[in-house]
Amino acid sequence: MADIALNGPAGPRPKRRLAPSRIILYSILFVAAVYYLIPLYVMIVTSLKGMPEIRMGNIFAPPVEITFEPWVKAWSGACTGLYCEGISVGFWNSVKITVPGIIISIAVASVNGYALANWRFKGSEFFFTVLLFGAFIPYQVMLYPLVIILRELHMFSTLPGIVLVHTIFGMPILTLLFRNYFASLPEELFKAARVDGAGFWQIFFKIMLPMSLPIFVVGMIIQTTGIWNDFLFGVIFAGQQNYPMTVQLNNIVNAVQGVKEYNVNMAATLLTGLVPLAVYFVSGPLFVRGIAAGAVKG
Repeated sequence: MADIALNGPAGPRPKRRLAPSRIILYSILFVAAVYYLIPLYVMIVTSLKGMPEIRMGNIFAPPVEITFEPWVKAWSGACTGLYCEGISVGFWNSVKITVPGIIISIAVASVNGYALANWRFKGSEFFFTVLLFGAFIPYQVMLYPLVIILRELHMFSTLPGIVLVHTIFGMPILTLLFRNYFASLPEELFKAARVDGAGFWQIFFKIMLPMSLPIFVVGMIIQTTGIWNDFLFGVIFAGQQNYPMTVQLNNIVNAVQGVKEYNVNMAATLLTGLVPLAVYFVSGPLFVRGIAAGAVKG
């Protein structure tokens, strides 16, 4: 007590609530949030207005009379070319492309990453380098060879064909993430399992998979975002009957006939982006954990 009285209280000095650094930090975050939220706000309020109100010109004003008719028309009545079935057809096509694309690519990449991290074979580093090199090749360079290959396999303009394309292009980055994540796990677990006589698949399914939920979530989010938001592969490889939601959205927004219905366009855009947003919001904490563990080690 005497020492405290003489020398003053121990420990770090408490920080001021309104320190200049804190004010600057929160000001920057506020400006960034406003910058990104204003377009979203404009899209939402526009999608809830009727066309007479939109023609008045004040895009920032909230709707005087809220209507969900643009959302209904965007989903089931907007014209996407020759057909006026709305964006719902593209939604189900996107589901048919995204779900198998995620499952196949993550399943293959997880086994690749596990093998490269724990079961080193002759030439494994060269194989990994070549695989990573594929992540830096522009997609446009590979379009014509892929068209020829899929045509010869009788998979051009089919759902299996575009699923295969997304699986191939998602493989390099997913393999890198899984390899680094498995390499960050305690090596003693792998060695103990090997001493107990466990084989390749036993270790993978009974030890590695139960510990790998965060990196699987990361892979799911990356593939969901990449496949669902893709336009280039969809318009080239899917075929008109299998156009995903992004291609249908482009057809709605860029329609050259009739009156431009900005409320319908905004509603269709929001509907197209709901799935990736929902995945991010639900899986956000696991995404941060997985990307931190799988991106910096290995």
